[in-house]
Amino acid sequence: MEGGKPTLALVYQAVQALYHDPDPAGKERASVWLGELQRSMYAWEISDQLLQLKQDVESCYFAAQTMKMKIQTSFYELPPETHIALRDSLLSHIQNLKDLSPIIVTQLALAIADLALQMASWKGCVHTLIEKYNNDISSMTFLIEILTVLPEEVHSRSLRIGANRRTEIIEDLAYYSSTVVTLLTSCVEKTGNDEKMLIKVFRCLGSWFNLGVLDSNFMATNQLLMVLFQVLQRDETSTNLHEAASDCVCSALYAIENVDTNVALALQLFQGVLTLETAYHMAVAREDLDKVLNYCRIFTELCETFLETTVRSPGQGMGDLRTLELLLICAGHPQYEVVEISFNFWYRLGEHLYKTNDPALHSIFRPYIQRLLHGLARHCQLDPDHLYSTLKEGNPPWEVTEAVLFIMAAIAKSVDPENNPTLTEVLEQIVLLPETVHMAVRYTSIELVGEMSEVVDRNPRFLDPVLNYLMKGLREKPLASVAAKAIHNICSVCRDHMAQHFQGLLDIARALDSFALSTEAAVGLLKGTALVLARLPLEKIAECLSDLCAVQVLALKKLLAQNPSNGKTADPTVWLDRLAVIFRHTNPIVENGQTHPCQKVIQEIWPVLSETLNTHQADNRIVERCCRCLRFAVRCVGKGSASLLQPLVTQMVSVYQVYPHSCFLYLGSILVDEYGMEDGCRQGLLDMLQALCMPTFQLLEQANGLRNHPDTVDDLFRLATRFVQRSPVTLLSSSIIVHIIQCAIAATTLDHRDANCSVMKFVRDLIHTGVSNDHEDDFEVRKQLIAQAMEQHGQQLVTQLMHTCCFCLPPYTLPDVAEVLWEVMVFDRPTFCRWLENALKGLPKETSGGAVTVTHKQLTDFHKQVTSAEECKQVCWAIREFTRLFR
Repeated sequence: MEGGKPTLALVYQAVQALYHDPDPAGKERASVWLGELQRSMYAWEISDQLLQLKQDVESCYFAAQTMKMKIQTSFYELPPETHIALRDSLLSHIQNLKDLSPIIVTQLALAIADLALQMASWKGCVHTLIEKYNNDISSMTFLIEILTVLPEEVHSRSLRIGANRRTEIIEDLAYYSSTVVTLLTSCVEKTGNDEKMLIKVFRCLGSWFNLGVLDSNFMATNQLLMVLFQVLQRDETSTNLHEAASDCVCSALYAIENVDTNVALALQLFQGVLTLETAYHMAVAREDLDKVLNYCRIFTELCETFLETTVRSPGQGMGDLRTLELLLICAGHPQYEVVEISFNFWYRLGEHLYKTNDPALHSIFRPYIQRLLHGLARHCQLDPDHLYSTLKEGNPPWEVTEAVLFIMAAIAKSVDPENNPTLTEVLEQIVLLPETVHMAVRYTSIELVGEMSEVVDRNPRFLDPVLNYLMKGLREKPLASVAAKAIHNICSVCRDHMAQHFQGLLDIARALDSFALSTEAAVGLLKGTALVLARLPLEKIAECLSDLCAVQVLALKKLLAQNPSNGKTADPTVWLDRLAVIFRHTNPIVENGQTHPCQKVIQEIWPVLSETLNTHQADNRIVERCCRCLRFAVRCVGKGSASLLQPLVTQMVSVYQVYPHSCFLYLGSILVDEYGMEDGCRQGLLDMLQALCMPTFQLLEQANGLRNHPDTVDDLFRLATRFVQRSPVTLLSSSIIVHIIQCAIAATTLDHRDANCSVMKFVRDLIHTGVSNDHEDDFEVRKQLIAQAMEQHGQQLVTQLMHTCCFCLPPYTLPDVAEVLWEVMVFDRPTFCRWLENALKGLPKETSGGAVTVTHKQLTDFHKQVTSAEECKQVCWAIREFTRLFR
């Protein structure tokens, strides 16, 4: 923080501004300044002083929150000799501030819990705290708060205490868990029916259940269990207490998931929950939805816990099917959100029954499943078995008709059109619906027709009546977009049959803006048209594509000719997106040697796209749309776009020097993919890469450059990877490769899913070229070039990757890291063993709180597991386990 340590008066003033300044700009300034203070070393001392002063709730809350944050994220800043003083100070603050505000007590409790978890020298913290405060009833509120958050923080992502310390803590908490439960029991006995205290006790007990450290035999005979169910059985229990008790029972049920090893507690919970049926009915009668939802959560958790037992021994002991009866009672509740709670259980039960495939077992559960379906059908207003017959009988009200059509649309794609003659009957009836029926019925019927495109494809006689029906909808504003979506679906599925209707589609496309379509629906219609266009004879495609693009090209020309109003030019994205979708989906089958029918059209359109790109070069959004359009144009004609290569690359490089939009890098990767294997293009593409790299490196070398520009990182390494795949020797022999590898090593720390994936893929593919395709002429050259690169960067890469996966990256990225390490090892195992050993030596062995992070044996075991691995997944498993020591 610049300017040295701020005065307490200044900090207090900033806190007041944060909470009370009527000017939002003043609040924002105060927030930024206080954020800087929290990140500074002064925050420790200032927070401590503010808590001592106890001036008001706001300043104490800020100080307590800061203290918690500093302990969570910056505990390493404090020398070990200050830890005991910090602990004593926090305990003193929480005692002095216990009556000021519950949120301050929670923040300080979290700070104390986080300190206890990191401070290895504070042995038996639970015992210390209970011994210090259990005789003072006024201290009970904050003591229970600390004991509640302590188990919750063990697995907190904010604390990197490592697996060794975590195991040590869990063993310690398990040892003292009975002491905690005894304290909670005596607390309930002393305070009687004090609601606030009961809520605290239940929250605390739930927290210890969640950690999974309570002795189930001890809990089975404990008074607290009886109190829990008494609270849930009582009609007069308040909403807050009811929720706390429900949460606690759910935690207990979750904790005994392995019923066989927790029989005594399982039986108590099983019997206790079965006593709550009457209380559920009472809550329904009183229309108390909160309590109804709580009971349904408990019943569902009960069924989830005893699922295995229920399937293994239905109707016997704890496989008692009354558990399912409880859920079916909930399914009968008129509110959908009640039955929705149980869906995961029913799904799991269905999976179990499907896997066991035992007819005798199926016959036991079938009545329950049928009752569930009837309950669900009521939520949809109708029984699904009688959908179509409902429409055929008499004249149902429009709401019923619409509901039936809606359900049919939802399941249409799941019904086999071959074995279901009802579908053609339905389609026949729908296209005959008069225009006088309610608009909602017409809307849903059009939706259904779109979902039945496979039926149309199998029964082409319906194509004309279906298209006529959809055209009527297209002309009416409320139905236009849904009709366009249905036509798009028909085009996608019935491409061959639709070829004869292409002229009609072209007419619609030309008049697209005369229909009241959403942007998405208009693009969808063009996609459908392009899909059908690709099915026309080759000699017709060029002319038809030209006609299809003409409207959009004309619109772009018109925009370019306009004078900017207020210095702003009109937005061309609508037309660019439409051209992009046309190019993307016009993919005719072209034999080798034939000229691509779209080549000529794209060459004619290029000048307009080029000018649009130049005009809007400063606008990232529009440039991105231009590049997207060009990308699909290049992909459409492949090598047929060769004449565009020179002018396109020249323009990309020129604009990128001034406006480094990452989409140019992406477009570059498409060009390398298409032309990288052509001898005549390789040097030009390498020149393009070098020209694009210079501004890119300048951007990424700024402060926080990698983190601020993940899209650029992603697209740069996508481009580099394409080069490795298409022309590795060209890239590896160039001077730019050293800088790209250095940038890649730095970017491995980037916690951004797409960017990190691109970086890892580049490094992996690069090293892999040194061992792959060893039958090809250039193999020896490739192998030698990779050996040089590894000699120069290998140790740095391995060290960075180990540091990265221990301290920077989330677990889902570890398979990518493992693949890179595997490739390095496959290329040169002896050297890799040495590099890995050096990398492991550099890792910290202890936390700042004095706990052992990693033992010598764990390091040597990991080194052995990785270096003796025979496949990549073994490396991945080893890294996954090893990095847990640092999380």
